[in-house]
Amino acid sequence: MAGRVLAQMTWPEIRDAAAANVPVILPVGSTEQHGPHLPVSTDVLLPVGVAMAAAEQVPAIIAPPIHYGARSRALSGGGETFPGTLSVRGTTLMDTVEDVVLALARSGFRQICVQCWHWENRGFLWEPCHLAHATLPEIRVLLLENAMPDFSADELAELFPEGFPGWDVEHASIMETSMMMVLHPELVREEEIVDDEAVRHPSWDVIPAPADFIPASGVLWHPSVSSVELGRRFIDAAAGRVVDALRTEFDLPALA
Repeated sequence: MAGRVLAQMTWPEIRDAAAANVPVILPVGSTEQHGPHLPVSTDVLLPVGVAMAAAEQVPAIIAPPIHYGARSRALSGGGETFPGTLSVRGTTLMDTVEDVVLALARSGFRQICVQCWHWENRGFLWEPCHLAHATLPEIRVLLLENAMPDFSADELAELFPEGFPGWDVEHASIMETSMMMVLHPELVREEEIVDDEAVRHPSWDVIPAPADFIPASGVLWHPSVSSVELGRRFIDAAAGRVVDALRTEFDLPALA
């Protein structure tokens, strides 16, 4: 896969890939606590792994991911109080995404997919994609704000044996832990896995976050039922969503 990872390519290789109209995927993640059992790089490692799986099915280059995301919120990421959660202002993230998209365009890429993983990033990505296109109308930008496809009720029941709690609390829980077990098993501290949840999880937010919004472990649900089998299913689903979007919206060259 060396020829698919931009950071491992030479400039002539990048030039040739862009000239062949190969799309480029820009993962936008975060550096954020993921409980006592997953590394703070989880929101970067997972979208890159998904993008790599997609690039085995369709031609695509994976750009260096954006490691810093919008501020973590207590009810969806545990908040900003945990050591190792390193966030940026929403405006900083927007400027960074716009600048990187334009830099990819200057390198010759005309089909650019912005792939979001970190829940809090979602509201900050459409604007920079729009501004980049306004600057360079010849590019086409595909924005994937939701990592997973729409699952049926039966599929959700299989993927979440104890019931689906909602994507907002799928933080350091079943999906992410299972995927990390497949993609980076050496980084999963299985002996440290704990089930946890906020005492209160209302449909509104409060600033500053009340203490009962924040689980002590930083885990927002129940990763103890995670497994390699579930991880493979989640990876296949997420990669399939990327592949479907690329095939639908981009003019893809033949897979080398």
